[in-house]
Formats: sequence, C-alpha cells, structure tokens
Amino acid sequence: MSQDRRAPRATIVEELVAALAPHPAGLRRWSVMRAIRKGREAVARDIPLKLEADVERTFRQYCSGDGVRAAGTALFYRPAEKAGEVWALAARVDGPEASSQE
Repeated sequence: MSQDRRAPRATIVEELVAALAPHPAGLRRWSVMRAIRKGREAVARDIPLKLEADVERTFRQYCSGDGVRAAGTALFYRPAEKAGEVWALAARVDGPEASSQE
C-alpha cells in the first residue's frame, strides 16, 4: 500500500458534483453511484462497503426539498419532472460553462 496519504482526496460532495456536472438533466441514483465508483477505481482509491450510504447521506444533506437545507444553500435537487430516483445539480454550481450555453 504505497499510496501517498498526503495527496488531496476529493470529498464526497466533490465526487457528486463531478458525477452530476456533465448531466444537467440529472442522473439516476444508480448511475451516480457507478460514476463515483469508476472515478475511485481510476485513481486507485478505496471503495468502502458503506460508500453508497455515505453518498446518499451527503446528497440528502445538501439537497433542496429534504428539509435540511434552505433553497439558497442546496447544491443538489431531485427534478420533479423526472420519474424515479433522479439526482441533479442545482443550477448555481454548474459553473461558467452552463451560462455560455444559453
């Protein structure tokens, strides 16, 4: 195990943002988990057994409409027009690329 423990690691919030950013309409929960797992595998990062529970908890913590965050501080939301468990990024965290596509 020769990993450099001092190397910066992405937080779960950053991993969620990275997984959802390319998909403005959102992704199904399963696809989000798959994207995060692939990202971790690509950099040989540990995938704990409780990863999905941690990701779900983090999503809910920063999700609008879950009663935890006010709308102005939410990073994520569940699109009402989508059936199933779809997660999406709130518009304000999409970055400058999103405004140039208008």
